Amino acid sequence: MVTAVGALICMILLPRAKPDSVAAANDPRYLVGLQLYTVRDDCAKDLPGVLKAVSKMGYTGVEFAGYYGIPATDLRRLLDENHLKCYGSHIQLTDLMGSNLERTVAFNEVLGNKLLVVPSLLNELRNSHFALLQTAKLFNQLARKLEKQGMILAYHDHQDDFKPIDGELPWDTIFSNTDRRVAIQFDIANALEAGAQAAPFLGKYPERVVSVHIKDYSATNPEALLGEGNENWKEVLPLLKGKARPKWFIIEQETYPFPPLECAEKCLRSFERMMAAGPGN
Repeated sequence: MVTAVGALICMILLPRAKPDSVAAANDPRYLVGLQLYTVRDDCAKDLPGVLKAVSKMGYTGVEFAGYYGIPATDLRRLLDENHLKCYGSHIQLTDLMGSNLERTVAFNEVLGNKLLVVPSLLNELRNSHFALLQTAKLFNQLARKLEKQGMILAYHDHQDDFKPIDGELPWDTIFSNTDRRVAIQFDIANALEAGAQAAPFLGKYPERVVSVHIKDYSATNPEALLGEGNENWKEVLPLLKGKARPKWFIIEQETYPFPPLECAEKCLRSFERMMAAGPGN
């Protein structure tokens, strides 16, 4: 019996004409990956099939948000078989603490991953200015340890990072009190949902922006795909092509007007058109 996921994967893998736009995913200037959270349900059912489909779309890498109980060696084999790289992994802060750090580093070394991203913070680590300062201090310590292992620590923003605590945005508190070793993974839609356009923040510490979640947000269309929301891409794209250009561009979609795999492909095609247009090419 062919499942709905299997049928969609087969459809994606059928030969097709290449899009007219410049294929940014295959442009050596850009490393474009898919955050697998986008297709998390499909991954849980058929990760090998999903990775094959993602590669066929034109993505050159993926970012993990969980490993589906699969050992690192098997994940690496699946990546290699599909000519994909690991462009990052979302790691809970507890997995970077104490003896867990060594295991986390070893797992990601097998994956070939250099970027460990803290995706969120427990409330007690961010519920006051003092707590945020202590968290920034912890980030500095972890980043120094990871640098010795050839890895990068990054922090990924959420909506609450753009809501003031004690008169300052948590995002500003964290990055103004951490050193260059603590990198930025900027999630464009998360900021926009809190009312913050990306450009001013990308421009604050451009040399620390190593990864960007390329996704959109619309106040009126909860299922908006990339390019259909309220982000001011005319201001963002020059930064992404210039002084705040990340090493890794990560496409993510969390709401679905179409099946998730189809959304992933549509967003990639939109990204290609966006990067091919305007200055910086």
